[in-house]
Amino acid sequence: MSDPPVFSKGEAAHTVKRFTGLYTGPYFDPTTTTNITTQLGTHAYLPCRVKQLGNKSVSWIRKRDAHILTVDRYTFIADDRFQAFLVDSTDTWTLQVKYVQARDAGEYECQVSTEPKMSHFITLNVVVPKIEILGESDKYVKAGSKAILKCLITRSLEEPAYIFWYHDGERVLAFDRTKIDIRMERVDSDTTMGTLVIYQSRPEDSGNYTCSPSNLDSASVLLHVLNGEHPAAMQRGKNSASPLPGWPHLSMGLGLTACMPPRFAVSVALSLAVLAHLFIT
Repeated sequence: MSDPPVFSKGEAAHTVKRFTGLYTGPYFDPTTTTNITTQLGTHAYLPCRVKQLGNKSVSWIRKRDAHILTVDRYTFIADDRFQAFLVDSTDTWTLQVKYVQARDAGEYECQVSTEPKMSHFITLNVVVPKIEILGESDKYVKAGSKAILKCLITRSLEEPAYIFWYHDGERVLAFDRTKIDIRMERVDSDTTMGTLVIYQSRPEDSGNYTCSPSNLDSASVLLHVLNGEHPAAMQRGKNSASPLPGWPHLSMGLGLTACMPPRFAVSVALSLAVLAHLFIT
């Protein structure tokens, strides 16, 4: 008669298998990966294949702060993005990290409760895509003309499920107006382009436009629809040259000092210098 199966405590119970081969106890499958790369906002799966586990437990530990994340199927962190599960057919304990964030990158330890402890380390790499709207941060078009906004997403391992466009916080929907076209296409292995086209743009189309891909950050641009105005008239930056107020009067005053007696000329010149300093600053 064969021996009855032995189970570990808790819901993570598993049948003890007979030990075979070179090892007389648990060991890590040498083919188990040590590096996992995933994209920001997606789910990561860190596998730990333990052979001949017997009645030992498997824990997942985050190395940067030594936080115990899971023991068998029990979770010991308030962050419910972390969960461990067992695939019996492959003896693999997998740590799942949902909606991966940049701070999740780093080393994770799969530990078996032998004495001494056995550990297998896996490094999680998080790829953060770059999102930008092509061109200047302010775009100018004439009323009645076509406005085209292009949102470029690079360094992305996965194509976003969607790209939403927002106008001053309100989602832009193509069926709201027949003169709007919204497109998304994968242009390269790691690049996606989202395009918003507004045909026969109107002054009320002016405002902030935001490109928002699924599970990623967003990018924004300001659109100005002009009614016969020249775009340059609306661009008054810090570096634009403009005359200082009162400067002609200061110049005239400096010219008059040439006709004054020296003692008066010096006094007037000093006063004008103070005024000039006030205008400039």
